[in-house]
Amino acid sequence: MRSCWTALPLALPLLATAAPIDLSPVPMRDPGSRLAPDWHHGAFMEVFVRAWKDSDGDGIGDLRGLTQTLPMLKDLGIRGLWLMPITASADRDHGYHTTDFRAVAPEYGTLADFDALMSEAHRLGIGVVMDYVINHSAVEHPLFQQALQGPANPYRNWYVWSDTAPAGWDIWGKNPWYHAASRPWTWAGEWKDLPPAAPDARGFYFGTFNAKVPDFNLQNPAVWRYHEDSLRFWLNRGLDGLRLDAVPHMVERSARDWNDQPESRVLTKRLQDLITAYRHRWAVCEATAEPQDYAAPEVCGAAFAFGYVQHFVRAAQGDAASVQALVAPHPRRSARLATMVSNHDIFAGRRLWDQVGGDEARYRLAAAGYLLQPGTPFVYYGEAIGMAGLHGLPGMDAGDLPIRGPMSWTADGGFSTGAPFRPVSPNAATHNVQAQRADPDSLWHFYRAMIGLRNAHASIRRGSFEHARADGLVAHWQRRADDDHTLTLINYGTAGASVAVPALPPGARLVAAWPHWGAPARADGDGRAAVHLGPQSVRVYRVLR
Repeated sequence: MRSCWTALPLALPLLATAAPIDLSPVPMRDPGSRLAPDWHHGAFMEVFVRAWKDSDGDGIGDLRGLTQTLPMLKDLGIRGLWLMPITASADRDHGYHTTDFRAVAPEYGTLADFDALMSEAHRLGIGVVMDYVINHSAVEHPLFQQALQGPANPYRNWYVWSDTAPAGWDIWGKNPWYHAASRPWTWAGEWKDLPPAAPDARGFYFGTFNAKVPDFNLQNPAVWRYHEDSLRFWLNRGLDGLRLDAVPHMVERSARDWNDQPESRVLTKRLQDLITAYRHRWAVCEATAEPQDYAAPEVCGAAFAFGYVQHFVRAAQGDAASVQALVAPHPRRSARLATMVSNHDIFAGRRLWDQVGGDEARYRLAAAGYLLQPGTPFVYYGEAIGMAGLHGLPGMDAGDLPIRGPMSWTADGGFSTGAPFRPVSPNAATHNVQAQRADPDSLWHFYRAMIGLRNAHASIRRGSFEHARADGLVAHWQRRADDDHTLTLINYGTAGASVAVPALPPGARLVAAWPHWGAPARADGDGRAAVHLGPQSVRVYRVLR
């Protein structure tokens, strides 16, 4: 692999056909923060802006649509938003094929719309985290179009190139090196009107994920400065944090050592330091292989708990091994880890409705598990209303498409006054925001209650995880923070159960926190209390001395 460490000029002589791109330095200007220091311990919602709410009738969600619906999220108890990429992108869908790291995608709005979103979110006490795709750009990015002009171009080494075809590489079953002259980005895929290769487009470029997204050479100091400046561009505007995409892939050493190299961890720490230099800012990383390592303070500081979160759904389905896993000592259970039951990637699971086959009792158990355990919970958009995926609808069974449908606002969809960019959910008639908010026994109100417990109790937001055990299909644990002490019990079984909870303060009173009508209990002199649970039920107690 050939890379370059030479510092390059920041004035980019663009092709006449290329879009302008801002590469200017951006000094840090911290605007401060209106949020509480621990805001990021609250529940987040992951929002696909394209699929959230359309304000102008073009069938595509936008920033104004999101801003208009923030009061609903406030009512649900959401303390943070994770926005999937909102920057200019060539993919015309999910946004991970970036063409300008400092511009809002035109179909989503303008920088003024972004500023309005930030202002309203902060007024409501909601922080906003944005996806940042540092590993790669789109082939349409003006920088890569410059690199395609040939080895003499000053921006060639902003990407990773080899003069000859490297051998022995296999990343997820494919060779990640692509011959530029063959225009590999046109071989497959749904996107048209991609640029032609330049006459001198020789050499092989590296793309971890596919030919359409070439990897940046992040060991080039000029490239790194560009990304640091781009991050400051958004943080200076009041952004509250970043979700850093695919950070273990920032540096590849060889065909054997390509994933999670030490250099990638060092660069991740530099990103965390840049972000947290701003007041009350937060970073969370996608690191599927070793999330507990990336969650460490010396790397990213927080990461998604891949490899652990599947137990929330399996336990809800009555799997005894997963119930045990939820209470067993585990390195991936940490307040620094982010939890979920699904997200925008199908490898993380179908929508929760489809994972549990529409069984609302199991749905609630899965939700309670991750909303009440340690970690920062991320609720996928549509999850709090029981929105189903688009599986089985015409043209919707490919890859991630079924889990990225338009949000269901009313019985007829309510997403847009025009034709939506994708079909509405097949259960929109019953599981929509309007109907769910009107029904006090709905999934939405259950999520509101669980998130409300988290907001009301420091022990659930950021406390310890103690005396956790499983008695059959009943899991229970205690959590403490400051003077707040809670006991949570979840019966994953379909029959009622009685358990003897140990290790409580002798004589402690157990006062129902949820459901509020639960009968109080008291620990005996040995710190044991008998608690009865109905089938497939959740109980949370305040533990008072």
